[in-house]
Amino acid sequence: MSLFQTRVHDARDMSLVSFPTYEDYLDSQITAKDRQYLDSDDLARQLVELGYRGHGYTLKREEFIQKKREALDLDNKPVEKTAQMNLTGSGKDLRQYPFLEALAAREQDILNGKLTSIIFVRDKNSKGQEISGYIDYTQRLKTDDFEQYFLRKKRFLPRSTDLSFYNWDTQSTASTSSANFQVIAESSSGILFKNKRDRKIVNVDPRAQCGDNSTRT
Repeated sequence: MSLFQTRVHDARDMSLVSFPTYEDYLDSQITAKDRQYLDSDDLARQLVELGYRGHGYTLKREEFIQKKREALDLDNKPVEKTAQMNLTGSGKDLRQYPFLEALAAREQDILNGKLTSIIFVRDKNSKGQEISGYIDYTQRLKTDDFEQYFLRKKRFLPRSTDLSFYNWDTQSTASTSSANFQVIAESSSGILFKNKRDRKIVNVDPRAQCGDNSTRT
């Protein structure tokens, strides 16, 4: 079992609040050299929006508006919300169960929106068939009763509705994008996942670097 986690950099999203308009956001990526060689700010903005100027991925207008709104909502969240969370892994002695301990350690950051995690599991189902899959931890926290997992009353197994699923006995496969990750199945690097928030790619190939802002444990 493996965990691939990506930190959500709230500071980066909060920086959008400082731009009154989308044009101001584009202007922040235009350099003095750009202005020297281009005829107008409008042309420079068009090049930034198309990705020919600027640094890294440039948000489209709709994305800028949405992410700025999310940043403002995040800034206005009540501080006491974290304290009121029902953390199902809290207070349980999981030292003999490293996988469950790792899930419990990440639960609060996942629920706070500060972290996203992809979990790889390879195990056998109730029919004795070997199955494996990549699971969006955030999605499962919203749909599953994790108390049952942490109390070891139920096994944490991949499903056909997860990011990626494979049954080694029947050779059936399925992939489904989630609210947090886009599945990129057709790739020379094997299956990849794109974080929908920061647009960074997560490479789950154990022989490769997993990507910017991401770690593998």
